[in-house]
Amino acid sequence: MSDLTLDAPSRGFTFRQYLICLRGIMWREALRFVHQRERFVSALVRPLVWLFIFAAGFRQILGVSIIPPYETYVLYEVYVTPGLIAMIQLFNGMQSSLSMVYDREMGNMRMLLVSPFPRWFLLVSKLLASTTVSILQVAAFMIVAWLWGVDLPPWSFLTALPALVLCGLMLGALGMLLSSLIKQLENFAGVMNFVIFPMFFASSALYPLWLVQQSSPVVYFICRLNPFTYAVELIRFSLYGKLDLLSLAVVASVTTVFTIGAIMAYDPARGLLVRRGGGPT
Repeated sequence: MSDLTLDAPSRGFTFRQYLICLRGIMWREALRFVHQRERFVSALVRPLVWLFIFAAGFRQILGVSIIPPYETYVLYEVYVTPGLIAMIQLFNGMQSSLSMVYDREMGNMRMLLVSPFPRWFLLVSKLLASTTVSILQVAAFMIVAWLWGVDLPPWSFLTALPALVLCGLMLGALGMLLSSLIKQLENFAGVMNFVIFPMFFASSALYPLWLVQQSSPVVYFICRLNPFTYAVELIRFSLYGKLDLLSLAVVASVTTVFTIGAIMAYDPARGLLVRRGGGPT
């Protein structure tokens, strides 16, 4: 322990010490996820309700024409699956940030933020841990979707894995940035609803953007500005082994901005926590 707290700051940390820190943070997040079984169940219930009920009802109403990356007409449940995958990652990012607000309110965050390791490394490790959990949830959902009869390519999870990592980091960084703005736990639910539902519904998760453009050009413009739209499209293309360069560029850029913003917000010298009087206790 002294090697991490006393000697290391004077000569820098070794690669092995960074790995030990990363493993500890990821292990803590994994234990929290395992002990909170209702979190796993709720993460699956939301998209499965859309897949089992709404998709069945909308199948005869919403026709999806041949649009990239599809090479033929597809059923509505096939079209909506990438959006539901992104929904899982969106909710997981918000849940992870909710845990940060809880830890800060209970004083548990002090153990993390007073670590001699760089603040940015601790936050990025937290992001990686949260993203890993979201990918496990996505894998479980894709298994259920396959059993339900959703026609996806055999290797779709593997081809989509890089996109899932990047989208998970973007949505986790967004949640982390929001958590720096919230001082009390009871205020976070309202902020979550204010962020999650507009991002989800004002995107291409549930309907093609060409249908939105025909009905409302204003809403279409909002959807094009929504970074969640590009996360959905990046996952959609990657499921079929294809790459949407525009979506990749937008998601990568927004991930960088959100991550830098979260790191600055948690900076004890100039962060939002200090300005709002909500620093670690």
